Amino acid sequence: QVQLVQSGGGLVQAGGSLRLSCAASGLKVSKYVMGWFRQSPGKEREGVSCISSDGYTYYADSVKGRFSISRDNAKNTLYLQMNTLKPEDTAVYYCATDQDGGSWCLDYRGMDYWGKGTLVTVSS
Repeated sequence: QVQLVQSGGGLVQAGGSLRLSCAASGLKVSKYVMGWFRQSPGKEREGVSCISSDGYTYYADSVKGRFSISRDNAKNTLYLQMNTLKPEDTAVYYCATDQDGGSWCLDYRGMDYWGKGTLVTVSS
């Protein structure tokens, strides 16, 4: 049974940093596409960043240069380091995994399992 347990998030001032964690069980994060997504009220869920099983990383244009995705295979955990946060980064952030790798990893519609989400609020 796949479970993704998220931690991190919270309230931060603009320009600050936060790190999100996603501890996985029932799968090895090193073997599957893993990604971070976010959703703001009234908006569609969007891809933020993803990492392939080969370690290639991808980012939405809006977060390039500010966010960094990584994984710790020993801890079986996915991370999202978020720096220079902006008020427009405010959203509920979700981690997810694509088990068959058949979709573009920033497309939320291709993900199979999801974490419960964690709220990130960036104040101006």
